Amino acid sequence: MRFLLLLISVCFFGNLSARDTVNLSTPRQAVRNHLFYLQQEQYKPELSAKSLSNKKVELENAERTAIQLIQIYNGRGYYVNEFSIPNDPDYVDSISKKHVYVITSTIPELYVVKQGGKWVYSRESINAIPELHSDLYILGLHRLMNAIPESWHAKFLGIDIAQYIGIVIIILLALILHRVLWWLIRGVLLNLLKRLNKQYVPSGLLQKVAKPFSWFLLIWSIKALVPSLLLPIGVNKYVMLGLNIIQPLFGTLVFYYLVGLLANFFELRARKTEGKLDDQLVPLLSKFLKLVVILLGVAYILNGIGIDPTSYLVGISIGGLALALAAQDTLKNLFGSAMIFLDKPFQIGDWVNYNGMDGTIEEVGFRSTRVRTFYNSIITIPNGKIADTHVDNYGMRVYRRFSTKITITYDTPPELVEVFVEGLREIVRNHPDTRKDYYEVHLNDLGATALEILFYIFFETKDWSGEMRARHEVLIAIMKLAERLKVRFAFPTQTLHIEEMPGQDSLTPVFEKDKAEFTADMKDFIAAWKASIETGKG
Repeated sequence: MRFLLLLISVCFFGNLSARDTVNLSTPRQAVRNHLFYLQQEQYKPELSAKSLSNKKVELENAERTAIQLIQIYNGRGYYVNEFSIPNDPDYVDSISKKHVYVITSTIPELYVVKQGGKWVYSRESINAIPELHSDLYILGLHRLMNAIPESWHAKFLGIDIAQYIGIVIIILLALILHRVLWWLIRGVLLNLLKRLNKQYVPSGLLQKVAKPFSWFLLIWSIKALVPSLLLPIGVNKYVMLGLNIIQPLFGTLVFYYLVGLLANFFELRARKTEGKLDDQLVPLLSKFLKLVVILLGVAYILNGIGIDPTSYLVGISIGGLALALAAQDTLKNLFGSAMIFLDKPFQIGDWVNYNGMDGTIEEVGFRSTRVRTFYNSIITIPNGKIADTHVDNYGMRVYRRFSTKITITYDTPPELVEVFVEGLREIVRNHPDTRKDYYEVHLNDLGATALEILFYIFFETKDWSGEMRARHEVLIAIMKLAERLKVRFAFPTQTLHIEEMPGQDSLTPVFEKDKAEFTADMKDFIAAWKASIETGKG
């Protein structure tokens, strides 16, 4: 075969007269003239070359360029439909406002222009044809099909036997290379993950990434080899269409499973962090990225079958604007979710106060946050409102304040009061969960019914349960210290006090110890209590 035989139906080109005429009056006639005279029935490349504009090119070069141009259309699987080409002699492109017509948006380098009253392929197109041809027919493999003996060109269902053999060879090579590429890609990913995380490597996810990745590379290779088979345009059109669908499909699967692989890696990293918000952020981001991958994959598939996805995006954007106006609260909640995950004002399990309601953060979603109250109900708060209001996060406290007044009776001697107060301070100094650099324990006021001791301290614990445990231990220690020193706690009462009655002892307590003895008792208690705290029995 000296040239590529394209099977384009004559009905698309009309019935030309028996005489060899060249009609270049419109964009349609220029393209028709080029293709018509390269058909098997009326093969005259010198007339087809008239559709080219470069008059300085020698006739042989012009004919070769015309043949290369039709091979580009065929190799790309682009079927030229003349009825989609304007037949107006004065056609003007709506964008450039010039007499220019681009044959197909997939090959923008090829276009016809009006020159001297005739429509022909532009100089730029002619200059681009050799490079486009060499990129499409790699290594000149299409020449091997022309070198095959004529006996091998017997046709079956419109395809030569030699072309069938080429198809079988490509399929067998693809199956072999698939196994090799799958093994190599899996090995590279395995070594990479072992370096990043030596403890756990998800082999199942590796296989899900490696297999479609190997097929993606193979489809890319097959697309590069298929044009060299010189299949008829009626066949090659659907072959290339199928490959243009399958390749982005496998590419979408690669990135889809790759997102899952990365999500698995970051989930393991998130488990090692103290905050629990990361544990929920990773799966949410994973779902979002997978959705983005699917949408981009659909866009690439549409582009592969010749549908411009931008036209759909325009419609989607208009509909999206109307939807946004009707769903402002939903969008506000989505932006609120983004701010929560970026600013991290709280973590899962934190005790928060929102508009007077206390509870612990249980789940943070894209639309709302779930708070478990202390009476075990669930409050669902839209994230948009959380982003606009103040949230008091008790879980972010480094220290947890505890303030109370310890009241003792007025008949307590001043010496004993001083010893008791110092004993309270020793309790704070020796408890493992109290702040040692700042606390206030003093006889603070003379109340109506009691001496009031201010007990103002801070606990250094991570959660509410730890605070309650530490508070319990401190209060029990205070009660035991008071019992040891025989300090009586006061409470509001009205007492008719008769100092002495005949035959009865006085109601006023008698303290026979001095301050040194009280101090010794206090120190004994603190030593015993500190030992019990260290052994966990306090």
